[in-house]
Amino acid sequence: MSDSILNNESNKRALIAMSGGVDSSVAASIIHDRGYECMGCTMRLYENDVIGEDLFGTCCSLKDTQDARAVCEKIGIPYNIYHYEAEFREKVIEPFICSYENGETPNPCIRCNRYLKFDSLYNKAKELGFEYIVTGHYARIEERDGKYYLLKAKDPNKDQSYVLYDLTQEQLAHTFFPLGEYTKNEVREIAEEKQFVTSHKSESQDICFVPDGDYAAMIRRYRDKEYEKGDFVDTEGNVLGTHEGIINYTIGQRRGLGIPADRRLYVKQLDVKNNRVILADNKDLFEKELIIRDFHWITGDVPVEPMRCSAKIRYRHKEQPATLEVLSDGKAKITFDEPQRAITAGQSAVLYDGDIVLGGGIITNE
Repeated sequence: MSDSILNNESNKRALIAMSGGVDSSVAASIIHDRGYECMGCTMRLYENDVIGEDLFGTCCSLKDTQDARAVCEKIGIPYNIYHYEAEFREKVIEPFICSYENGETPNPCIRCNRYLKFDSLYNKAKELGFEYIVTGHYARIEERDGKYYLLKAKDPNKDQSYVLYDLTQEQLAHTFFPLGEYTKNEVREIAEEKQFVTSHKSESQDICFVPDGDYAAMIRRYRDKEYEKGDFVDTEGNVLGTHEGIINYTIGQRRGLGIPADRRLYVKQLDVKNNRVILADNKDLFEKELIIRDFHWITGDVPVEPMRCSAKIRYRHKEQPATLEVLSDGKAKITFDEPQRAITAGQSAVLYDGDIVLGGGIITNE
């Protein structure tokens, strides 16, 4: 966030989303030190019965809310907990499960940002008279000629712009990402200087409601059902073995297949209609083209002609040069210069021009 935006005097009130971790703690401190009237809050998103596991170590645990409250007391700002369990269940958990059931691999953090942090919490901020919301994401926002741009973080190892690609102009105008100019080590140093209880806290889970990392077990508990077994087949349709249910597999997966083979085989396709998992050699996983749905362009100036850009097809993917062509019905086509491995439906393809995040959408098999 540029200093010109941070020093806006029109309404210096900011609502801080606090997970109980070091990042949001330092974000709150930075904004408070800038002279903003701040209030910290934790979004309560789910209870134990939703995921069937102890919440210890997740952003909704008692320990994390205690830590967030302690940091707010240290800074000298008020703190509240707001309950969004129903919204989270409807807009994040249910689509997450449906996505796996439909042979996709979702990114729930993107939906949480879109529907919870920058919708429900943003509306709460407006209701309470706060002009801005603040999060501990590593990304930057800049205003240029009346438009707001989302940029990568200065620290490439912590950049989280990928999960923020569908922010709107209004949301960007009322959001601060104070950590975008810092490295993780610098953030921890600030937390130590401030003597925050979160200064040496470990990183949070990638998927907060799957604390043990076993998403398939979480889905079975949530649905209270077992998923029908089916056939592993090769690209010619030959049966190779029996799979344990479509939800257990993702494109590009090799481990955990549990079938004998004379070579390494990988998941190439999930055939939900016929309940088959199609396996292939690694070389067969590479493709140059993909289609995205729910296409979003941050500035609103959607390109009418094909344009050059770079694109990432998953969070840890290194962006690659490509050409974007906007289609009808909220879709777009991305053609890479070189084939990319394991393009996966349900993941987001995010578009960049250097440090600028242009937009993106959800990869589809349609």
